[in-house]
Amino acid sequence: MNEPRPFAQLPSRLERLLTVQQLSDYLGVPVKTLYEWRTQKVGPRAVKVGRALRYPESHVIDWLEEQS
Repeated sequence: MNEPRPFAQLPSRLERLLTVQQLSDYLGVPVKTLYEWRTQKVGPRAVKVGRALRYPESHVIDWLEEQS
């Protein structure tokens, strides 16, 4: 049977998850804009972690590359 692995043994593919505020600061756009982009499906893809929105760095990078 699969037993839970200690955090130190999790796959190295885990990536940083940005909060809405962190992404807002990074992109220089208001938080409200990020929420509007999410409902219009035009911004970087977000994931839900519990009740919070998080933006995986890879989604942000992919989205930024698509914009150029």
